[in-house]
Amino acid sequence: MSSDGPPLHPPRTGLRTARRTTTDRLREALLALAEQRGEVLVHREKAWASITFAGTRHTLSLRFTGSEAVAAGERFVAALPEHEFAIPRQLVADATVSEVEHRLLPDPLLVVGCEMLLLEEA
Repeated sequence: MSSDGPPLHPPRTGLRTARRTTTDRLREALLALAEQRGEVLVHREKAWASITFAGTRHTLSLRFTGSEAVAAGERFVAALPEHEFAIPRQLVADATVSEVEHRLLPDPLLVVGCEMLLLEEA
């Protein structure tokens, strides 16, 4: 039997790309808001549900090191609560800054704690 057209399925190369999870997308969005100057130190995720909604609560800690990074961190703190996130199939219902630690010596350092509630869109 001969085939005149292209193969039905392209050959596999053996390499698979991992799918980005909601957690990955949230981190990317937060780091973009932090102008790529922050570093995620801690990220905890816990399932959350109410009678009408399901989702996840995320608790994060980000570190900003150096003068320029600290300035970006301060802008992050100001912008986070009102920022409109675009995460597929998720609604960011709440984004709050829960803690800020600011040090000047020996080098400028800002550590920001934040909590986020993501709800699954139907």
